[in-house]
Amino acid sequence: MTLPQQFSSGLVQAPFVASSGLLLNTWGVISSPVEAIVGSRALSWKLYQEPASDLTVLAFQVEPDFHLEPGLVSFSELRGKNFRRFEFLCNKKILDFKVNASAVSLLSENIERLDELKSEINDSPRLIVTGHGLGGPIASLFTLLLLDSPGLGKKHPLCITFGSPLVGDKSFQEAISRSSTWSSCFLHVVSYKDPQPKKLKPGTDDYMPFGTFLFCSDTNSTCFENPLSVLELLVVSIGHQNQGFQPIDYGNIVENLYRKAICKDFTPRMQDLNTSNSLRASICLQLWAALGLFDVQQQQQQNIDNNTLATKMETLDISQLQHNIDVNTLVTKMQKLEEKFIFQKKIKFDPSRKLNVMKRDMAQLEWYKKDSKNRDIGYYDSYKRSVSTSDQDAVKFQKNLTNYWKDMVEEAEMKPQREGAAFRIRWLYAGTNYRRMVEPLDIAEYYANGGKDYITNQRSKHYKVLEEWVKEGRRRDSGDSNRTNRTNVELILTFDSCFWAHVEEALLLCKELKSVQSSLKEKEEATRKLVDFEEYVYGLLMKFEVSPEIFLTESSYMTWWNQYKAIKGISYNSALAGFMSNPRHYVQYTEGTYVFPEVQ
Repeated sequence: MTLPQQFSSGLVQAPFVASSGLLLNTWGVISSPVEAIVGSRALSWKLYQEPASDLTVLAFQVEPDFHLEPGLVSFSELRGKNFRRFEFLCNKKILDFKVNASAVSLLSENIERLDELKSEINDSPRLIVTGHGLGGPIASLFTLLLLDSPGLGKKHPLCITFGSPLVGDKSFQEAISRSSTWSSCFLHVVSYKDPQPKKLKPGTDDYMPFGTFLFCSDTNSTCFENPLSVLELLVVSIGHQNQGFQPIDYGNIVENLYRKAICKDFTPRMQDLNTSNSLRASICLQLWAALGLFDVQQQQQQNIDNNTLATKMETLDISQLQHNIDVNTLVTKMQKLEEKFIFQKKIKFDPSRKLNVMKRDMAQLEWYKKDSKNRDIGYYDSYKRSVSTSDQDAVKFQKNLTNYWKDMVEEAEMKPQREGAAFRIRWLYAGTNYRRMVEPLDIAEYYANGGKDYITNQRSKHYKVLEEWVKEGRRRDSGDSNRTNRTNVELILTFDSCFWAHVEEALLLCKELKSVQSSLKEKEEATRKLVDFEEYVYGLLMKFEVSPEIFLTESSYMTWWNQYKAIKGISYNSALAGFMSNPRHYVQYTEGTYVFPEVQ
């Protein structure tokens, strides 16, 4: 069996980005004589509308004498100071994160004017937010504020920074990366000679990159998306950056990259790379192209074979190194980081991709439900007794669906608040059907094995979360909460997915009432709970929220009712007893024609 080759596509992405002209246009605004709008202290910005185009560029500038301190501030601390602008990044898993204190302070000092700026540019069809050096962190933070704009819709700004220091910690990076689109809104252009991106100590536990990084030398470039790979390159380049630092001319770099990207001979140079020993070779080529780490002038001849070049890159001898970097150690580490990143992307939970498979499993359980009904037992009790082959098959479908929805709930919990809310709305119907269909099977298995008090002791968190989604939906549409469900009553799934757990507890209470070992106090408590259960069942029936399967002869509910009726005696009178006294009522309920007496 031949394993699929892995390949790092950074050398393909980089010329695509450079050839678009966006880097040229963006840098042009940064370096243009367009008059800047001065904010408080060291911050200013330029707003440029490209003629005869729908492109708007917003460029942030920070005075060179502004000192960007390395310290971080937690969002919980900012919240305590009544600065809550990044609260939307929090989710059920990430409750707090840290960002650079100096950058946030500069942002907060200008927040009123920046809010006005948000309103001014909110309708821009295409918007680029940019910043060079210390302006980069401000551009990144402002872009995040734009991403939280309610009217943004499908329009997402693109943030392009040049030589920007890092902004926040690992939790900050994870919060941004949990959104399906946000991380793709950030492109950071970094020259390997530029010390500014390493200013805030990458490689410590404090700072973590996010977005796509375009690493470049004077004439070549490559892209990396894996934050750990980016971090490794930043750390490595710290050790060989020139001591006599001079400002990096990003204007010259992006112009060279643009010219090279549109040259006819560029693509053939890399076109056969995917036929080489892919991942390690491509990483070697990336490090050569972007960071100038290798002395490979002889390989740059026009007539060289790409596979030969890739092979030479893999077997590069340490004597060929510049900057005294151990290439074998670096490439091996980068290869492992990229392999792990590729694997994580491959196994990343994709709800839509697996949904059709889950629909098939739900359809199988629907068939199982109908088959059980035809056997006059109902699928809950059939699963609980587990005596037929169809019961065993149902176990497989139940496990598949449960694993899927556990992952689904975790995915929703990890998303930032606004996107998480939209996610829950989108999957509410499917999640509700799953919970109502599958949780009764969990309950059946639990009580078949002698369990007690399922809701307190056994209920899975993901069922609770799915139920909370329904409650959120009802709060959004409160006028729909009291409707009855008379249409297709025969086909409904019981609304309360814990209904059968209540039935099982009622059966245990009847057993307690009949036991000679129960004390008077225990029997009184059991009687009270059974009255509560009666009211609970009758309330569900009145709203047509219980499947008619409960009236099947072999169901646990009918077993409970027969035991309870025997305990209470034929003279017992209650609302539920009145309904249960006539089997014709069950038929009318199934047809949706039964009229419940008004409760006095």
